[in-house]
Amino acid sequence: MAKQPESLLGMDITKYVGDLKIPGIDVETVVASQRKNIEALTQANKLAFEGVQAVFKRQVEIIRQALEESANVARELVEAGTPQDKAIRQTELVKEAFERALANSRELSEIIAKSNGEAFDLLNKRFTQVLDEIKDGINKMKPH
Repeated sequence: MAKQPESLLGMDITKYVGDLKIPGIDVETVVASQRKNIEALTQANKLAFEGVQAVFKRQVEIIRQALEESANVARELVEAGTPQDKAIRQTELVKEAFERALANSRELSEIIAKSNGEAFDLLNKRFTQVLDEIKDGINKMKPH
């Protein structure tokens, strides 16, 4: 992962926080923790973006497939046959299209759920680490 800049709008965060001179606060630890937070958010955003890309790619594939199938269906329905045969085939085609639409919706939902789950897990892990870091910081401040 790329090293995060230590300045925000040209301001050296370490120096600024260090100038506050808060007793018992290790500035380097605070800055390192915030850097980890930014890295976790960056990674979570990357995972979310990859999920959106996967959904979009799959939607394009579904549309392409639907267009091809529509052309085949149109040819099939134009072919000779009794009105009853055509009605039966139309009913079968509607059923197949409905089942395919449900399967596609389920697949897209699973892609989204997987992406969201990965991002959530990453942020949850970082949140737990932050709580541990806070606890460790408090323990370091205790008189021994």
